[in-house]
Order: sequence, then structure tokens, then C-alpha cells
Amino acid sequence: MNAFTTLSVSLTGALEELVQRVRPSLVVVQSRHAGAGAGVVWSADGLVLTNNHVIPRHTPVVLLHDDREFEARLVGRDAQVDLALLEIRAHDLTAIRIAEASPRVGEMVFAFGHPWGQREFVSSGIVSALGWAQVNGRKERLPILRTDAPLAPGNSGGPLVNGHGEMIGINAMIVGGDQSISIPASVVRDFVSRVVPAMAEAAL
Repeated sequence: MNAFTTLSVSLTGALEELVQRVRPSLVVVQSRHAGAGAGVVWSADGLVLTNNHVIPRHTPVVLLHDDREFEARLVGRDAQVDLALLEIRAHDLTAIRIAEASPRVGEMVFAFGHPWGQREFVSSGIVSALGWAQVNGRKERLPILRTDAPLAPGNSGGPLVNGHGEMIGINAMIVGGDQSISIPASVVRDFVSRVVPAMAEAAL
């Protein structure tokens, strides 16, 4: 076995391990009567993160990696940053690992989702730019990630992960036909930190 073959086998094994690590955290978010998007397990005790625009008018249904199905309760949503947090009555779930390091331009990334209803597809690319977006109703601009990882309807709400299988963003939209936009993990953390305390207060 030459050096190139050894490297290829090693890389393939690492990518297979990455996919197997992330897939248990990937879910389908759908309604009983409409299409579906993606989501990701945020916490082992049943919190699921997705895009706000993925949430259907009727009660959301979350389909787990192991095909278990749960009706979900909407915990909180923010249309301006296009994020929503759901809760399902499930425990001991596999939560996605969140990257501590900030993403870098040129870094290889992997997008997980269900394009055109096809379950658990993976696409790859690189971080093309670290940009900003002006959001209606907010004075400050919000950071965004631009990548060339291919997305399609059904990818929205799924995780964008780095080479360690750690989530660096939530896939949100396609621009220009060949560029994808994801919401950075830093924005996601801020959103969850606002929603979860309000969730605890509502339970009192």
C-alpha cells in the first residue's frame, strides 16, 4: 500500500466516523400535513433546535434518527434570526457537540439535512466568508457564515459541522444558486440562553 492509498484510507475512515458521530443528533421536523425540514438535538433531555421558517402552522412533529416520532412543543422562536427551539418528551438523546473555536475562512465543513425529503444526506464545502447581515427591527448586524456546501429544500435547520463533527452553525438558506448561508453557533447560543430562562419561568 503506497502513501497516497494509506492517506486516502485514513481520510475515508475519519469522514465515516464524523458522519456516524453527527447523524444521531440530526432530526426531521415536519407537520402531519406538510413538508419537512431538519433540526438538531440541542440537549439530551429533549430540546431540539431548528430554523424558525421550518416550524409548521400546526403542531410540529420531530422524527429522530432511530425513527421514533414525537409531537413537539414550541419553546421559543425568533423570526429575525430565524431560529426556533422545540421540546419533545424524550430523554438520553445524543446532543450535537458545539464548537468552541470560531470558524475560519477556508475551513472544510459538512452540511447535514434531508434535501428534497431524502433522509440524512451530507454535503461538503469550505467556509467562503465570514459575513454580516442587517436584520429588520435590530440596530446591530448579525454575523453569518457563507459556504459553498450545497443545500436544498429540506436542509434548513440542519447542522453545519467542522472536521471534528462539532456544530459551527445552523443551515438556513441558499443565495445566488451556489452559496449557502448558515447562522453561526455564537448566535445560536445567544438565542438559546434567552429562551431557556423564559422556559423555566413559564414552568413556575
